Amino acid sequence: MNSWTTDTTSKRRDKLCIIAEILEISKDGTLKTRIMYKANLSFAQLNEYLKLMLKIGMLDKFVYNGKDVYAATEKGLDFLQRHGELTELLKENGNGKNGVKIPPQNLLKKT
Repeated sequence: MNSWTTDTTSKRRDKLCIIAEILEISKDGTLKTRIMYKANLSFAQLNEYLKLMLKIGMLDKFVYNGKDVYAATEKGLDFLQRHGELTELLKENGNGKNGVKIPPQNLLKKT
């Protein structure tokens, strides 16, 4: 299985799809709990992703009204755009080019 595909039999998402989803949710800045619920992640999973994304500069964290707010950085938005472009490219002909599996439509929706 390629790192960007989704195993449709077990409904698992790959890490890049989850990162893209977190970035989409946090485009305009949002709270940790909102990311957790909208991305359907456990608290432990969310903390691991946030730690990684803060470390590599895809997310910024700041305090607003006493609460931690997470927002996508320029680097994160660039990743999100490129991820979307690759997803669209692979979506051609319904099954993707060269017989490559693509994620199900419900995971490709933009919110």
